Amino acid sequence: MFTRHPANPLIRPAQVRPSRSDFEVIGTFNAGAALYQGETLLLIRVAERPMNTPPGEIWCPYYKAGEVQFQVVRRDDPAYDTRDSRFIQNLKTGDLWLTSTSHLRLARSRDGVQFRVEDTPWLLPATPEEAFGVEDARITAIEGVYYVNYTSVSRYGIATALASTRDFVNIERRGIIFPPANRDVVIFPQPVRGLYVAYHRPMPGMFGDYNIWVATSPDLVRWGDHQRVLEASVTGWESGRVGGGAPPILTEHGWLSIYHAADRADRYALGAFLTPVDEPGRIIARSSQPVLVPEAPYELEGFFPNVVFTCGALVEGDTLRLYYGAADETIGLAETSLSSMVRRLLS
Repeated sequence: MFTRHPANPLIRPAQVRPSRSDFEVIGTFNAGAALYQGETLLLIRVAERPMNTPPGEIWCPYYKAGEVQFQVVRRDDPAYDTRDSRFIQNLKTGDLWLTSTSHLRLARSRDGVQFRVEDTPWLLPATPEEAFGVEDARITAIEGVYYVNYTSVSRYGIATALASTRDFVNIERRGIIFPPANRDVVIFPQPVRGLYVAYHRPMPGMFGDYNIWVATSPDLVRWGDHQRVLEASVTGWESGRVGGGAPPILTEHGWLSIYHAADRADRYALGAFLTPVDEPGRIIARSSQPVLVPEAPYELEGFFPNVVFTCGALVEGDTLRLYYGAADETIGLAETSLSSMVRRLLS
């Protein structure tokens, strides 16, 4: 249903200045999107790792009291599993350490295609629950306030936190809104029946699959009334997990949601579904096949291959602009007609 923009990838790691002189940027992806004062803004997940480390050592960065620290491990240390480039694991305790850390970086554009990425971070890890990084921002505008929910990662688990801003300069942190293990939260741009609404994705351990749930809140901080909305399938492109993508879009036929799904081989694709305006927990139409799958070279190859993953979509007229992460490394743009997409879902 989507057409890739010929300028893709719009943002690559080489275009972004690292936050420290001893770091290198290895990923610019999974950006939240907003329209603000005539500009398109993206809050990019910027992944960085230490460079020029001693041979035979792995330096895992983390934040403590606002300062970067390092967990240093020798590659030949039998106490650690160092085979995965993304993390190391203590074989005795099970503790994980990431080999990179992420923060949020602001990018601006007048045309939604050519972006200028700011040189300094917009949001850095600041609490113990964010020690390993802040990731995958979604932006929801409600009555002049831009609410930014993001994933916070630490030894305490993967949680979802909330911040807000009116001008993308001054930031108010509102703390954890969904405790571990929970991510892929998308907040609706207006209340439904007097309550705020969000989709979220719990990550059960021994029992259960990775499914999309809905919750409501009186204040965007305290969430309850949890119900399942969309479940992973037994086979096919949704058999591994499903989770929220871009914040829902209000149409004349209901709420349109673009979500992500992965199969059991960790190939990520995007799907779409519609819910009634006053019943965001009831699906009335759903794509039987993905609306976007990894096909372009920058989606098939990268830090984590075979991935398209969205955190932000914008509507201008009848054009739906989808900003998405490709292979956990770059940012792409795909476009479609909003009305045509809704008609196809309903047909």
